[in-house]
Amino acid sequence: MTVEAGVAIVAALVAGSVALLAFGLDSLIELVSASTILWLYTGNRSGSNAAERRAQQLVAGCFGVLAFYVAVDAVNTLAGGTHPATSWPGVAVAAGAIVFMPLLARAKGRVAAQLGSAATAGDAAQSWLCAISAGAVLVSVLANAVLGWWWLDPIIGLGIAGLAVREGREAWAGEVCADCAPIGFELHPDCDEKDCC
Repeated sequence: MTVEAGVAIVAALVAGSVALLAFGLDSLIELVSASTILWLYTGNRSGSNAAERRAQQLVAGCFGVLAFYVAVDAVNTLAGGTHPATSWPGVAVAAGAIVFMPLLARAKGRVAAQLGSAATAGDAAQSWLCAISAGAVLVSVLANAVLGWWWLDPIIGLGIAGLAVREGREAWAGEVCADCAPIGFELHPDCDEKDCC
């Protein structure tokens, strides 16, 4: 996640891409989220309802920060008509995330279900958001490179911000689904509703 975040953020700043920056920041926030879960299960915090709730709130807060920053950047880009450059390193890192993030999200979801941890399920949702963001970024970068659709980049950024708001609200409320993907993929084929959420 560190390499993914670093490559995506640097590539986004060089290219001026809102969607790629949102993806990079999401990767950075995913790293913070995963670190929070590690904190939750070290020392004598394991099984503590207060620690679980703090971890949940931190994960939710990370989603909120991502949504706010990306929404402001996307609106400024659209208003200013700023055209992002094509970023081939961004394409490479997004393609890698499309492959690996769903695998990581499912593994985290299984752990969340075993632990009965809403905070860990929120972290799994963060990995799903990263995979969804990667797919959207790949589409926007390629559409800009091939068709000149520069405006798709900030629109994708706004979409990522909207997904982050939804996931953040669910994480804050403790309503994240441990075994399932978010947003339109609520039920995993191998589970029923009562086993997933």
